[in-house]
Amino acid sequence: MTTKTSKSKSTTTRKDKVLLEVNNLTTHFFTQDGVVKAVDGISYNVHEGEVVGIVGESGCGKSVGAMSVMKIIPNPPGRIVDGSVTFEGEDLVNMDESRMREIRGNRIAMVFQEPMTSLNPVLTIGRQLTETLELHQGLKGEDALDKAEELLNRVGIPEARQRLKDYPHQFSGGMRQRVMIAIALSCDPKLIIADEPTTALDVTIQAQILELMQGLAKDFGTALIIITHNLGVVARYADRVIVMYAGKIIEEGTAEEIFHNPIHAYTRGLLASVPRLDAKEHVRLQTIEGLPPDLVSPPPGCGFQPRCTKGPKSCKCAETPPALVEIKKGHYVTECKCCQK
Repeated sequence: MTTKTSKSKSTTTRKDKVLLEVNNLTTHFFTQDGVVKAVDGISYNVHEGEVVGIVGESGCGKSVGAMSVMKIIPNPPGRIVDGSVTFEGEDLVNMDESRMREIRGNRIAMVFQEPMTSLNPVLTIGRQLTETLELHQGLKGEDALDKAEELLNRVGIPEARQRLKDYPHQFSGGMRQRVMIAIALSCDPKLIIADEPTTALDVTIQAQILELMQGLAKDFGTALIIITHNLGVVARYADRVIVMYAGKIIEEGTAEEIFHNPIHAYTRGLLASVPRLDAKEHVRLQTIEGLPPDLVSPPPGCGFQPRCTKGPKSCKCAETPPALVEIKKGHYVTECKCCQK
């Protein structure tokens, strides 16, 4: 088996070049109660045109990891304390803020969980679209409005020219999320990070939004990171899956490999807790007993070990953090024998 060190390795057979490379990224929050180790040394790659799903329980570090890539962690109390993020050969962690502003929204865009709080309630949709176009594309006046109209048409909003004059409260939840996607696409970014993009939407609208994002990503060759709790979303749309727990990556592989051959006990627990259409009647859903660890004082070894029902509590991984190792080409899992099947 090959150990996955802090130097991230390609985990797919894609021939496209690496677009984003995250190496040993570590983000802490310095609070009155102590240092919260929200992201604790994660490493992964994203290739051009690839769709990567990041899954895990609330508080596992999914969103903080994404915000660290964008360098929008509130400071104080948060700070990137170690690691590197390289995008198209440029080091984002040590980049000055003026240069980072050129990259945000232009080459890397983010779609947030709740569009009502992400959109400015006192500005029209048109102004919020044209502001980005003016800043990054240099468009003015009618040219900016024409481009904004084109973007709304692209994401399926009818009567686009007229809707540019409307405010966010005049749109439904699904339409607001389409506006957020239009803003994200406005500068033809190379990478879109979608943080729970369908959380507040009903299932029909969820499917429409996800199909829209996947279609646009394919049409324009944009890479897509989808952060979600919904394993069905990951199964349908992701090329590769990253499973996080307690601020760390505990398993990573192609979507097919993760869903058909999950190795880590936590990954198996997540999959077993999802209702299945092909399940026998009256099959009780499984639960993962216990609670995630306190990230102010996490366990010294494997964060999942206290909840693991498979191995003995005396397992050596209880004291020593297990490394991420390659057990099969492109499939990585923490080297924790008691948590493996």
